[in-house]
Amino acid sequence: MDKNDSSINNFNHSISLLERKTLVITGVKKIDNFDKTHFILDTTMGYMVIKGEELELVKLDTFSGNVTIKGEINQLDYLVDEKKKKEDGIFNRLFKV
Repeated sequence: MDKNDSSINNFNHSISLLERKTLVITGVKKIDNFDKTHFILDTTMGYMVIKGEELELVKLDTFSGNVTIKGEINQLDYLVDEKKKKEDGIFNRLFKV
């Protein structure tokens, strides 16, 4: 892990949505994929998918992990890592080998 990646992990993750037109996200590690209808972001709280119409990347600050997206925002989702979810179960934590 390089120094920049560890500093981003210390940032808080927040989302600010103004009138479904301007989305500001903090705690972004990287943008995996994007086009006019969707964005896939790796954040400090997991992967996030943003869907909408006429989406465009307005601001990207890789040093501080801030992203601003404009367009019509229709959906925000976090992808759940099923493997991690199973590993974090109460019995797995109690009977860890």
